[in-house]
Amino acid sequence: MDLKIDRNAKGPLLRHLVAQITGWINTHGVRAGARMPSIRQLATENDLSLSSVIKAYDQLVASGVLESRHGSGFFVAQQLPEALAPEVEETLAWPLFDHQSTQLKLGCGWLPDAWRDDTDLAQAIRQVVRSDNQALFNYSTPLGSAHLRLHIQKRLGLIDIHVDPRQILTTQGASHGLDLLVRTLLKPGDLVLVESPGYYNLFNLLKLHGVRTLSVPRTAQGPDIASLERLLEEHRPSYFFINSMYQNPTGTSLAPSVAYRLLQLATLHDFRLIEDDIYADFQNGPTSRLASLDALDRVIYLASFSKTLSSSLRIGYVVAQPEIINRLAEIKMVTGIGCSLLAENVVATLLANGAYRKLIQRLRLRLNKQMASTLRQLDPAYWQVFAEPSGGLFVWARPRHVSAERVQQIAAQLQVQLSRGSTFLPQGEACDWLRLNVAYTQDARAQSFFRQIESESTIGTTVLMGMDIK
Repeated sequence: MDLKIDRNAKGPLLRHLVAQITGWINTHGVRAGARMPSIRQLATENDLSLSSVIKAYDQLVASGVLESRHGSGFFVAQQLPEALAPEVEETLAWPLFDHQSTQLKLGCGWLPDAWRDDTDLAQAIRQVVRSDNQALFNYSTPLGSAHLRLHIQKRLGLIDIHVDPRQILTTQGASHGLDLLVRTLLKPGDLVLVESPGYYNLFNLLKLHGVRTLSVPRTAQGPDIASLERLLEEHRPSYFFINSMYQNPTGTSLAPSVAYRLLQLATLHDFRLIEDDIYADFQNGPTSRLASLDALDRVIYLASFSKTLSSSLRIGYVVAQPEIINRLAEIKMVTGIGCSLLAENVVATLLANGAYRKLIQRLRLRLNKQMASTLRQLDPAYWQVFAEPSGGLFVWARPRHVSAERVQQIAAQLQVQLSRGSTFLPQGEACDWLRLNVAYTQDARAQSFFRQIESESTIGTTVLMGMDIK
């Protein structure tokens, strides 16, 4: 078996060796069950070390390409019958989460991979692995890593949320935090307030647990206070789930007057506010956070490192009064034991060495430029923009003269994935608004999408004008 390995190629030799063996099997049409050359034979014929071949064979066994028979050697693995082979669905239920897709995810809720800085993250992982055996093998504590919670406490103090570490519970991302809150504080049939448009996965979570919802329209300044007051006069909701900053999907932030009125109404009508501040670290200037104004009396606060640092690490946190935190910790242990201590300590390391602070500073600057460019590009003649965000990831907008169906067709033709506006409404009603992620808008495919929308808008406007003249 002559593998013709290029020893000057970039990347680890093992990766090239595995690829060459797999390619040789496929190219020569080797049948399932055929015996492979022995480790020594393959090493001798290709001038490789025995250890390199052993590692390659082990990896191919693990991936199902080969199988090992004790005392007999290695053989090409039997293929699954076609009926049992995994099928690739043409339409995924969650297409934006298909990481094999090459389409541009213009409507997604996270940063592009190219924006992520893996150098500091990889260094932190290596540091934790070398110095902390507990993180490799042990469970975390119910509240989460004490080291990480101390750093979170310091970060919260910078935004005027002053708490004791006992008021902080780590979670597997903000979605896990929301799930714990719903499981702990609500029961089927309870009534809560949500924003419309708002976070689609929250709507799904509440439906899953049988919780009823009332929709409060979101304005450029925050929830519509007049609508909220009417709902409160008629109903007695127990909680209001709200984004204070860079709301998903509108990108808007709470105005001070709205924040103060929300807290007044919470006291007057005896409900609590659950403040989802997942985009907190993208903050550019002063803002009105409910948790800082309320001192966590009627506010429960949650945030995450997923949007800024890594979606894969899945580390977030909930901040509340100690009695609520203790109840959440009990449910956390019952339903999932705890968070990954390894992931918690990696995040704590990045907070401690200053790498995280530098990372978010770079991200803010880059997002600010992207936001400004995107808003300039959405010509008011062709696009209606809900509000001009001061920062963050999202612009909520819709074409003025092109139908929602045609917009989706254009996007599909250009290999652009959009998030349908109906996704962000509690009842999923028809909606022609789009969530645009500004981190992706300068991609050539996004630029083509915007140009095509403007082109078809111009044609449509001309036709309408001609009809009016007649």
